Amino acid sequence: MAKKINIWQGLTVFIVLALVLLAAVIISLFVGSVSLSPGDLLRSEILWQVRAPRVILAALVGLLLSLSGVVLQGILRNPLADPYVLGISAGGAIGAAVSIALGAQFVILGMSSVPVMAFITSLAAVFVVYKLAQVSGKTSPETLILAGVAFSSFATSLTSFLMLRSTNEIRRALAWLMGGASQSDWTAIIAILPYLFIGLGVLLISGQALNLMQFGDEQAQQLGLNVTRAKTILLISASLATAAAVAFSGIIGFIGLIVPHV
Repeated sequence: MAKKINIWQGLTVFIVLALVLLAAVIISLFVGSVSLSPGDLLRSEILWQVRAPRVILAALVGLLLSLSGVVLQGILRNPLADPYVLGISAGGAIGAAVSIALGAQFVILGMSSVPVMAFITSLAAVFVVYKLAQVSGKTSPETLILAGVAFSSFATSLTSFLMLRSTNEIRRALAWLMGGASQSDWTAIIAILPYLFIGLGVLLISGQALNLMQFGDEQAQQLGLNVTRAKTILLISASLATAAAVAFSGIIGFIGLIVPHV
């Protein structure tokens, strides 16, 4: 009976949150700096080329960060783990700051220089944090979090230094670091979809592995789980999801921390 009650409670929470998301999407589409009647708005470029891609990208970024938070909290067995704490977001900020400071202007697969550089340095940050956390060839949840916090502090300082060195572009850099979807378009949404599918797919497939990890690495190994391989796959997928989110929306904290608890 208790199990059935928990299932119904979870379903109720899911439905309520889905309705809240739907309401937020509708309000965001019809409320803005330009006031138009619903009929005029549905026929306008403002809705289909400005507001719609921003709202959709914001929802996708939230989903990516939430997936990453679930995976990281499951791997590390720590309720405070999230992409922001582990330095992945701060790593992306370095790439964006470098691109802005150098005035780099290029396009790869429809992405401008800022998201491309942020994506590259986010992945590099994961590699650095993972290597820093290794002790005698092994990585524990505690050392991984400590390495992430240390790297995040270093990356934040480096980003601030780069921003001060690029006084002409400091407003653009600040706008990106504050996070948001103001620069989004349909190209950004198409570019972010592969990482969404990878993250969602890996999470759905690895749900049982995450559950087993909650018993501890040794017991999960005894139950037949290849813990090292599972952690590597999950960490890479979470990093890809976070890197994509940071690349297109800037640094957004706490979503990956709070949503898994909800």
